[in-house]
Amino acid sequence: MIEIHNSLTGRKEPLEPLRPGHIGMYVCGDTVYDLCHMGHARSKIVFDVVRRYLVYRGFEVTFVRNITDIDDRIIQRAGERHEEIGTFTERYIAEMHRDYDALGILRPDHEPRATQHVAGMIEMTRTLIEKGYAYPAANGDVMYSVARFAPYGRLSGERLSELRAGERVQVDEAKHDPLDFVLWKRSKPGEPSWPSPWGPGRPGWHIECSVMSQQLLGTRFDIHGGGLDLKFPHHENEIAQSSAASGDEFAKVWMHNGFLTLDNEKMSKSLGNSFTIRDALGRVRDPEVIRYFVLASHYRGPIGYSAEQLEQADAGLGRLYTALRDVPAAAQSAETEHTERFHRAMDDDFNTPEALAVLQTLARELNSSRAGANAARAPALGSELRALGRVLGILKLPAEQWFRSARTAAVSDAEVERLVEARRAARAARNWAESDRIRDELAAAGVILEDRPGGKTAWRRT
Repeated sequence: MIEIHNSLTGRKEPLEPLRPGHIGMYVCGDTVYDLCHMGHARSKIVFDVVRRYLVYRGFEVTFVRNITDIDDRIIQRAGERHEEIGTFTERYIAEMHRDYDALGILRPDHEPRATQHVAGMIEMTRTLIEKGYAYPAANGDVMYSVARFAPYGRLSGERLSELRAGERVQVDEAKHDPLDFVLWKRSKPGEPSWPSPWGPGRPGWHIECSVMSQQLLGTRFDIHGGGLDLKFPHHENEIAQSSAASGDEFAKVWMHNGFLTLDNEKMSKSLGNSFTIRDALGRVRDPEVIRYFVLASHYRGPIGYSAEQLEQADAGLGRLYTALRDVPAAAQSAETEHTERFHRAMDDDFNTPEALAVLQTLARELNSSRAGANAARAPALGSELRALGRVLGILKLPAEQWFRSARTAAVSDAEVERLVEARRAARAARNWAESDRIRDELAAAGVILEDRPGGKTAWRRT
């Protein structure tokens, strides 16, 4: 049975779908005002693997990930670039898809945009006012009254009295309580707006996810995911407004991935220490290295981002591809004790570090089986290794392609092939000096040659 650490209860719980065989899953998406950074990549890879594993284990998964396409930062950036907001957001949505596709992150079943669900946000706001959970403020905004929702703070463990006394709460004279938050924001002149009973404006950030998740998954669904930085106040506010409006309990299980850190500090755009996914992709031989790097740590803990960590991920993934090299495909994949161990690891709150350890053990057995009495097992073991790797979104390449890829291709594949052929001719003519010169030239370009029986030469990039 799959067990998941539920942030709402603080303990692991068996996954018991609200509807047998089906999982409704919502993950907070991006605000599209800039290129996605590696913190985004971690969260999206984590929940991509959760989704892949649930499907692999036989569940029908409806996966929803939203896009925030109206926001103060979007308005500001579009204004600075003198672009229409729709043109600006479409461009960054396309860039987001480009990055996530490169990382092998599957597209969601539904990818709602905030601007497509404004009517639902107005309706939820109206419901909350009618039920006494919200009020029109003197400045034209509509506020949610946190004090009216008794369970507020249950997810994050925050106490209202301590929050009110803390410096983290911004004082606003329009609020009845400093913790109250915006449901509907009155637009300033020149800003995008939608008509509403409270005047022209746009939705607050928190209500977007409440409306989009409920419209696509219902008022009660199985899993809500996102980064740890969203736990408070975003997810806390989602629960408050969603449950108050519907009378239902909203998400059953809450999952939060840990931070990606740089120099022991959370990586984020606001701190000015973030690396874009595009930056990271330029530093690895293949996007699968980034997936391996993310999955080598448990999703709930922090990860330190560094060149050394990426090198370790490259080496770990390289060992798996080395085991698969020259192994013919089997008609059917084996399901040995390695598959059982893989299941146990992933069933235990998606323990990907342990799952990768299982793949490494399987790779070692595959290497050992290449010769001798167990040679006939190699194809089946290789197929098992690939099958389990693909559950994690890795080992999708032909092994030769992995070894021929490189972080910096000083020479093209065609040029490598030309030089390999020239070296073969030099060796046939016993021109050893020329043969050695070509080998050295390729080595300097990061290409390693491997001479094999029968006069054949394989090559790979370092």
